[in-house]
Amino acid sequence: MSSKPRVILSGFADEAANNKTAVEQFAAFAALGLQYYSLRFIDVGNGIKNVMELTKAEVTKLRHTEDEYGMNVASIGSPIGKVKLLDQEDGTKNRFVPFKKYLDDVKKACELAHAFETKLIRGFSFYHPKGGDPWEYLPQAAEQLAQIAETCHRSDLTFGLEVEANLVGQNGQLVAELHRRVNHPALVTIFDGANIVCQGYDTMATFEQYQVMKPSIGWMHIKDYLDPRVDKPIGHVEEDALSHFVPCDQGDSGHVQILTDFAREIPALEKMLTKRGIPGVILDLEPHLKGGGQYGGFSGPDGMAIALKALQRVLDFVGIDYHLRDFDDVKAARGF
Repeated sequence: MSSKPRVILSGFADEAANNKTAVEQFAAFAALGLQYYSLRFIDVGNGIKNVMELTKAEVTKLRHTEDEYGMNVASIGSPIGKVKLLDQEDGTKNRFVPFKKYLDDVKKACELAHAFETKLIRGFSFYHPKGGDPWEYLPQAAEQLAQIAETCHRSDLTFGLEVEANLVGQNGQLVAELHRRVNHPALVTIFDGANIVCQGYDTMATFEQYQVMKPSIGWMHIKDYLDPRVDKPIGHVEEDALSHFVPCDQGDSGHVQILTDFAREIPALEKMLTKRGIPGVILDLEPHLKGGGQYGGFSGPDGMAIALKALQRVLDFVGIDYHLRDFDDVKAARGF
């Protein structure tokens, strides 16, 4: 048995499917050897829907299709937290929902997590007014995130707070401070190198952002970014205009350095996660190799394969173990 730290490889399966149908998503992932996926956008026969819009009948149909392809849900890729903190015009198209009403969406995400037998819900830290100082909005964002974390905790689930541009938690320091203020066992953070680099941070600064977040990280998204035109942190990011996503061994995130360090954290993190019913430490591919924006991205089956191979090269180099389907899995599925 390997003594190396081990991770579970997953990915946003909608990125691998040209038309986002369930069959396309699962066929692509099964062929790549992946057994887990994060559920975000999918067509179960009634057009493309966000996971939050799935009906009970669609959930049931999707579960049956999962079984056919041997797929398991790693996380609910919800958009929870991608709404405005304040009901005021700021030149963006972001919507505002009164928070008491918005908690109904959180409860819906919890119901979906149970339906798909996952313990993880991905979410965000709310939009402060465009052009404003995110630090000024930490108290309100933390208060709302605390209620989200408690709602998830009551359902025996864990909420992952992803670092991303334009939100209150747009960098490592802000996300770490939100986590510190909320101080709830059901709240962890999600590191994503590309979401830091696309704001103008270089490799060294991105590693510093990772280090600040490290004590709170529950899992990671794997994507990378390389834009030679940007060499210092910028303000508001036009997310739909981002076009320099690359495989994780070609960008400015410094995944070799980050994952070399993270390897030492995996054993303790795995113990913490398994106590919460989570199967292990997940690395979730979200490559955006053919484009990405505010609510998702696309890589195609070929792009997803390229992204996975890049991640495998990095993991092999830094000494982190993982499993892709092999003949033993095929034999087990056939009942041998």
